[in-house]
Amino acid sequence: MAEYTLYNYWRSSSSWRVRLALEHKGLSYKYVPVHLVADGGKQHAEGFVEKNPMRQVPLLEIAGAGDDAPSFLAQSVAIMEYLEEAHPERSIFPEGAYLRARTRQLVEIINAGTQPLQNLAVIQHLRDELEQDAPAWCRRYIERGLGAYQASLAGVSGKFSVGDEPSAADFCLIPQLYNARRFKLDLEPFAKLLEIEAACAELDAFERAHPDAQPDAVAPA
Repeated sequence: MAEYTLYNYWRSSSSWRVRLALEHKGLSYKYVPVHLVADGGKQHAEGFVEKNPMRQVPLLEIAGAGDDAPSFLAQSVAIMEYLEEAHPERSIFPEGAYLRARTRQLVEIINAGTQPLQNLAVIQHLRDELEQDAPAWCRRYIERGLGAYQASLAGVSGKFSVGDEPSAADFCLIPQLYNARRFKLDLEPFAKLLEIEAACAELDAFERAHPDAQPDAVAPA
């Protein structure tokens, strides 16, 4: 049986997605915090860069799967796909090729079309090098992404983003809503997304994976 170590940061939305997948599937894992700001960012430390040249979290270390040395897997969607294939119980994708593809569409609206435009590296570049209003930039692209996500729910949503069971799409949506609040985006136009968020909040996996429940969480000033 593989043993998992998750290198992540409490408030990283990409890390949060993987925590949700692990918790939903009931998989145990060791939690290793990687502070993205302290001392210039621990993700830039030599030892970490050797494991993940992209200098990002999350990073999943996989040991005990038959290989002599542990393996490392980066990128949240790739990690979620791996966990689904390695542990198909409590699937994070619905049945049927079409609904699975629609789930991946929703995942990529957040993963490729929204989150990268407001991640830490972008914010730091806008703020520190270009002297731009980084929060306004973030609000612009989060609003666009959430609008596209909500419109794309047509014909597939139920209690959750796709049907009546949580999926990888919800694991991407919930952290993005958290970020929207961080940047003070008005969420009133996104009533359906807030309904899905409320349904997710009732589940233990979402409570355990929440940033505030992590050992490296920092209380608001």
